[in-house]
Amino acid sequence: MTGGRDANMTDSLLTLPPGKRMAVALTFDFDAHSPWMGTVGRTSPSYLSRGDFGAEQGVPRLLELLGRHDLPATWATPGHDLVTFPHRIEQILASGHEIAAHGCYHEVVPSLGPDEERRLMEVALGQHERIVGRRPRGYRSPAWDFSETTLDLLEEFGFDWDSSLMGREFELYRPRRVTLNYESANEFGPESRIIEIPVSWYLDDWPSVEYVAGVSALGPHRDMEDRWHTIFQYAHERVPGAVYVLTMHPQTIGRSHHLLVLEGLIERMLEAGDVWFATLSEIADAWRG
Repeated sequence: MTGGRDANMTDSLLTLPPGKRMAVALTFDFDAHSPWMGTVGRTSPSYLSRGDFGAEQGVPRLLELLGRHDLPATWATPGHDLVTFPHRIEQILASGHEIAAHGCYHEVVPSLGPDEERRLMEVALGQHERIVGRRPRGYRSPAWDFSETTLDLLEEFGFDWDSSLMGREFELYRPRRVTLNYESANEFGPESRIIEIPVSWYLDDWPSVEYVAGVSALGPHRDMEDRWHTIFQYAHERVPGAVYVLTMHPQTIGRSHHLLVLEGLIERMLEAGDVWFATLSEIADAWRG
């Protein structure tokens, strides 16, 4: 694929290091037990053991890969997994990576009332302060879903950025609240002060290859590999200043054949020579929006 500039692209608002053309964020949702307990709602020993694999084999494998190439990453971690696997959090921090918020126990956010969503946010932030030693700068909603209250809470609790929404593909933006009108135009509110670093299901390992009986099929990892490489190619060739956010889960990407897919993509990005690998907080700080 070759071609010109993205037709929707204006001058980039991202300040890149000299010689760099785009930014790549390697992000890991270190969910372990929590997605099975929360979003998926399956708590048999079989399902929980997959979270054990993520913590006890996936995380060390990923830390070795990142360390081999001296690459930073952002680890979005529910409070429940912070307190359940603190030894892995210690290793992630010792390796120089960033820990972001990812809910309390991977709860289904839109199902919560405002008071309960606030309470769980407070519980999770307390767990971050206890295990990480400070509050996180950024937030990623469990299952990338918001309620009508979520953005208000992010502003109130002083977050700098969010990485849950999908209003752009490669550009940061500030989200707006939307008032729905079914028989007339929807109304947009003012921009939030929160910086949105957009995500995509196409750049996520879980829906592609994580099998859940009766929910998601066991997909071929080569399809995931092709999709990730193709999206990178488009961003690199056609969108100067692009931000490519890859979302992965230690219990998924940490499997041997999936890990080789990630290794191959990282090697291709490094070979390009003009890719800036950064944490989500570094990317937010480099944005002039």
